[in-house]
Amino acid sequence: MTPAWSRIFNFVADHAEGAYIYTDDGRKLLDFTSGIGVTNTGHCHPKVVEAIREQAGMFLHAQANIVIHKPMLQLIEELRKIVPPAMDSFYFANSGAEALENAVKIAKAATGKQNIIVFNGSFHGRTAQTMALTTSKIGYRTGFGPLPAGIYVSPFPYAFNMGMTEEQASQYALEKLEYLLASQTAPKDTAAILIESVMGEGGYIVPPASFMKGLREICDRHGIMLIFDEVQSGFGRTGKWFALEHFDVIPDIITAAKGIASGMPLSAVFSRTDIMKKLEVGSIGGTYGGNAVACAAGVATIRAMRDEKMLENAAERGIQLLMGLRKFQEEYPQIGDVRGKGLMVGAEFIVDGSQSKARPLVKEIITKSAEKDLLLLSCGTYDNTIRWIPPLNVTSQQINDGLNIFGNGLKETLG
Repeated sequence: MTPAWSRIFNFVADHAEGAYIYTDDGRKLLDFTSGIGVTNTGHCHPKVVEAIREQAGMFLHAQANIVIHKPMLQLIEELRKIVPPAMDSFYFANSGAEALENAVKIAKAATGKQNIIVFNGSFHGRTAQTMALTTSKIGYRTGFGPLPAGIYVSPFPYAFNMGMTEEQASQYALEKLEYLLASQTAPKDTAAILIESVMGEGGYIVPPASFMKGLREICDRHGIMLIFDEVQSGFGRTGKWFALEHFDVIPDIITAAKGIASGMPLSAVFSRTDIMKKLEVGSIGGTYGGNAVACAAGVATIRAMRDEKMLENAAERGIQLLMGLRKFQEEYPQIGDVRGKGLMVGAEFIVDGSQSKARPLVKEIITKSAEKDLLLLSCGTYDNTIRWIPPLNVTSQQINDGLNIFGNGLKETLG
């Protein structure tokens, strides 16, 4: 494997089931990474596995420009039940980066404008276009320039980092966005404002509802498209089908991937037909987009989440997780902030008032947790936030087990 493909843990996985990964040397690991928010239904959910097996015996590949296949039609039918009613046109690809690439193309075609605004800390992918949209870590961009032009970056309302209340941060960020439109990219040149509904790689930061409503108002006033990136926050991760439901704001375009098909490669762009009609036929597409087996997995994923009330469980277990982490915060001053929605929760560490100084500490805590069979990941520009991403059907006991292991790791590391 290429050395450019980093590995956080060095075990070899043999198989996985539910919230656990089993290694080839007999270990049983509690997986609170979910493949970075992918296996929202848990590993190898039986209904998803059965749908994959059945479809694999009927049609492996039905290229979308050539064949209309039933799994795609069934997936659209299921999606129509959970996306905002205005979203009545669907495009499928393979990865989150592809979804974002195409969302930007759609916005440019629909508006006839060329510039895109993103926010500090954003992560939208690692292709050429999405690298230019990504600002969470310099490692995703360095050495690959010049990147595509026409990308402008505005402050994200990161209240904890700013030392502000959420409303102060919201007001500040909206004012800076207006300044950007007045100083660097005119509204008449700006196709879209792109934002993660909950910032993922940049630190698991929930924007204030007032900020999201402010974005909608600015976009409406200036004729700018609003794109919500729900690649990591979608499909029940925050206790709602999509995180946008927490803000009561409807964008013009939504991107989705990760949890959409429980581990099969599938992504999507949702929008309105009047917007999609602005595209030239053939201007978006791809060989594998909307693969029949992946779509069948997507249908089974949505049905399993609904039938087994995984969204409700995510909301309840998320409260349990937040309460447990906040107890540790009371004991350890190095935990500066605990935040999140549903089962998308971050615990940010600070050492001597510094985010960067906390990076080694976070790495050590994750290592010690893994030694005790709990898998966690970090995020944030300085990797000083531990993100908690258990499957949406995680049990109360499994949350407690994870918190206990984490607590022991804190004790060993911090005393």
